[in-house]
Order: sequence, then C-alpha cells, then structure tokens
Amino acid sequence: MNEWLSIFWDQLLATTLLEGIAVFFGLVTVWYSKQEHIWVYPTGIISVLIYVYITFQHKLYADMGINGYYFVMSIYGWYHWTNTGDKTKMQIPISRNSRKENLIALSIMVVSFIAIRFSLDFTDSDVPGLDSFTTATAITGMWLMARKKMEHWIAWIITDIVAVPLYLYKGLPLTSFQFLIFTILATWGYFSWKKKI
Repeated sequence: MNEWLSIFWDQLLATTLLEGIAVFFGLVTVWYSKQEHIWVYPTGIISVLIYVYITFQHKLYADMGINGYYFVMSIYGWYHWTNTGDKTKMQIPISRNSRKENLIALSIMVVSFIAIRFSLDFTDSDVPGLDSFTTATAITGMWLMARKKMEHWIAWIITDIVAVPLYLYKGLPLTSFQFLIFTILATWGYFSWKKKI
C-alpha cells in the first residue's frame, strides 16, 4: 500500500496544469449531469477537447477517439435535451430504456469493443483490452446520456471503476482520482435521477 501511495504522490507532483484544468471541468460536468442541468454540455466540451490532446500524448488512442466522440455527442445532447417541442418545457424528461433500447445499447457496447480492440492491434498501445473496454462502455453511456436515459449512469459507473487503475497505470494520477470521484458522483447521480423519475 505504501508503494502505491508513493507512486501516486510522485505522479501527482508531475501533473500538468492542463490535466488539472481538464479534471476540474470533467468534475463540474458530472456534477451538472447529476443536477440535470444543461451546463453539463458546455463544461463537458471544454474537458473533452483538452483530453483529446492528453490521451494522444499518453498513447491512449481509443480514449482519444472517445473524447472526439464525446464532443460530437455533447453537441447532439445539448440540442436533444433542449429541443422539447413544447415551449413550456425547458428540457426533455428523464426516461428509462425499453427492452429494445437495452438491446441496442448492449449491441453498441459489444460492436464498439470488438472494432476498437481490433484497431488497437495496429497501434503501440500497451493496454488495448482495457482501453477498448472503457471506450466501448463510455460510447454507450454518452449515447444514453444524450437521450436522457436513466441507464446512462450504469454505463458510466462501469467505465469509471475500470478507468481508475487504467489511468493510474498510465501515469495520470489526477485523472485516475477524477474517475474515482466520477464513480461516486455517478452513483449519487443514479439515485438522484431515480428519485426524479
């Protein structure tokens, strides 16, 4: 345990300001999501654009791609949440997946994992399985979040739990810590949305 804490501390001291800014906006984004606040999207866009650069620098190519995807889905989600078709409503309501939507979400995750895992064989990634898994679950989570589905929290919790050791291993302790906080906030968000629904 002391060895892990020592490694974490050394890596934390080497953390860049850019990573700190990305982490700050990432945490604010999850907080806004928990609150069901539209600011989840503009703050998220700032974080993901910084992470495109950071993940490329650390050879986390699938995560770099997922951050590009987050950017696109943030724009879509921002539009979808506010495009209610009813001037009396500010946002669409939270809803649950139907059985068909659960099958679609599972298919998105499996197909994404297979495609990403295969493509990472042609890179110098040293963690292709974990990188592919966290990316596939995050793709699914972001799609569900943009549609304001309750199940997006489950996808995020799974992603966050696996990302904690992955980012620590890759020498990004602040980002690893961010994913630990994300896990807590996502769990809190799940129960918060469950009450609202």
